Amino acid sequence: MKQMIIHGGRPLQGDVWIGGAKNSTVAIVPASILSRTPVTLEGVPRIADVDNLMDLLGEMDVKCDFVETTLRIDPEDIKMSPLPAGKVKSLRASYYFMGALLGRFGKAIVGFPGGDDIGPRPIDQHIKGFEALGASVKNENDQIIITAPEDGLHGAKIHLKMPSVGATMNIIMASVTAKGQTIIDNAAKEPEIIDLATFLNNMGAVIRGAGTESIRIEGVPELRAKIPHTIIPDRIEAGTYVALAACIGNGIRIHNIIEEHLDSYLAKVEEMGVVIDADEDSLYVYPAGDLKMIQVKTDVYPGFATDLQQPITPLLLTAKSGEGVVIDNIYPKRIGHIAELRKMGANIQVEDNIILAHPTSKMHGAEVTAGEIRAGACLMIAGLMTEGTTIIDKAGNILRGYDRVEEKLRRLGADVSIIDDPEVPGVMDAVEEE
Repeated sequence: MKQMIIHGGRPLQGDVWIGGAKNSTVAIVPASILSRTPVTLEGVPRIADVDNLMDLLGEMDVKCDFVETTLRIDPEDIKMSPLPAGKVKSLRASYYFMGALLGRFGKAIVGFPGGDDIGPRPIDQHIKGFEALGASVKNENDQIIITAPEDGLHGAKIHLKMPSVGATMNIIMASVTAKGQTIIDNAAKEPEIIDLATFLNNMGAVIRGAGTESIRIEGVPELRAKIPHTIIPDRIEAGTYVALAACIGNGIRIHNIIEEHLDSYLAKVEEMGVVIDADEDSLYVYPAGDLKMIQVKTDVYPGFATDLQQPITPLLLTAKSGEGVVIDNIYPKRIGHIAELRKMGANIQVEDNIILAHPTSKMHGAEVTAGEIRAGACLMIAGLMTEGTTIIDKAGNILRGYDRVEEKLRRLGADVSIIDDPEVPGVMDAVEEE
């Protein structure tokens, strides 16, 4: 357990560099075991989820070497091994080992995935995809056991009932070495899927149409890594720093971004009145003036990302008038951050899973809990813009998704530290007296 301690109310300024995309990395690292040769990944974010994935690779005798932002993975001596439920439950993205192991060994035994509590995220579409490729799927002792037929997986036409990122990626990984052609219809279009397809194609896979609703995969006998792969920039991290810069920035430049990946989000931020200059691979966010409330509805890419509805919420509170509305069409139950913001004095409510935000001129520090990654980012921004001391419990959730966040915030001028939770009564009082 970790805590983030923020002494807020300080204007932030300067430059921040965005790390590699978490949602690419957590799929590409498992996909690395499909290679028969060592893999080099560059631009890998320093986040806790990567450490957890490396631990899982270690269970299979896969060697990893992580120096700065370069991760080298050597799967040449890999052994087929059931992945322990304990480690798997700490990381929802571990379910990508299902498709990767199935594609490499024709079998996968993986504990039920855990991760953030943001409402139901069933894996039925993953399983139906594996079954369409010919695999049998069983649930035994809290484990999913997936087995290919004796003659191996075969190509199939798979229609997703909704464009799930996880299912699209898992089916791609399972099918790249299947016999024949696989077609995924109603596929998710996120940039991270294009990143995964690029990585696999550079190893010899034949994937066409990534980024569209129809993806075609021609199976090949095996994959071999030949060149390093650079992870794309994290659009969610970038969007989080845009909100932070608009809330409390005194001029912040955000480097290493792909602007078109943020189109829907930036359109909403600019609709509020935030002024942003875009350069080739950076954004400059000016100090915010009088902002107006907006309505946000999340949707699948290229719509407004569900992972950015929490980071934009503190920005809504800074508007001068009106009522802001946030409707999450992807995860309607993703509202745990609202009760925590109310502890800090925010004028914000939830009615029928719809978030209603009102102008809040004065908030105060409080002890709050980061129930999941993006809720933690929301509370972090709120703490930075608020006078007084904010303590965020379960700050490890923030570290799961945000690359070197303490270091980056300090460079912008924030008074922030992350400590191991002392679990001593009265810690809030002790911090406030410092």
